[in-house]
Amino acid sequence: MRAVVTVTGKDRQGIIAKVSTFLATENVNIQDISQTILGEYFAMVMLVDLSASEKSLAALAAEAENLGREIGMSIHFQNEEIFNAMHTV
Repeated sequence: MRAVVTVTGKDRQGIIAKVSTFLATENVNIQDISQTILGEYFAMVMLVDLSASEKSLAALAAEAENLGREIGMSIHFQNEEIFNAMHTV
């Protein structure tokens, strides 16, 4: 299964390192990534593969949300199929 992960908030040092370390620890593979800085704001979108993770999407999403609070960012996971259905015209 794949998911879309978004990370947003005020830019600060170490965001990519902390998020990618979390994903690697959970055996989540980053397949594609885009990030930008808009003034003082950071935005990143990743397409990730969850097939090697032992945790469910819901569990990963909850842990990522906790990590986001710790680092002052908003981190959200969404099933790729649901994301695509929501964004298809």
